[in-house]
Amino acid sequence: MDIETFRDYCLSLKGTTEGMKWDHLCFMIEEKIYVIMSLEEGRFSIKCDPDEFDMLVARPGIQQAYHMAKRQWISLDSLDVLPDPELKSRVAESRTFVLRKLSKKVREKYN
Repeated sequence: MDIETFRDYCLSLKGTTEGMKWDHLCFMIEEKIYVIMSLEEGRFSIKCDPDEFDMLVARPGIQQAYHMAKRQWISLDSLDVLPDPELKSRVAESRTFVLRKLSKKVREKYN
């Protein structure tokens, strides 16, 4: 998947906004980041299910995300590490994990 297709997919998820933080492209819901990407390196991080963390970081090109909550965020070396369907699924899941932490009133706007 190329960066423009990835960007279009993220922005297609209801309530998603994009912005720059710490020189990284971020996709957010209610200003809460669910994807953070280094445009310079192509590396990006997403939230993951802690129960899947060990399985995910055992795969080539995936490791624990630096400076993020341990066992809750993974970093992928590039957009090509995962097949497109799995990448889309994991990004949507990351958004869901972030959304779940918001108030019920806010969550209802996006379901």
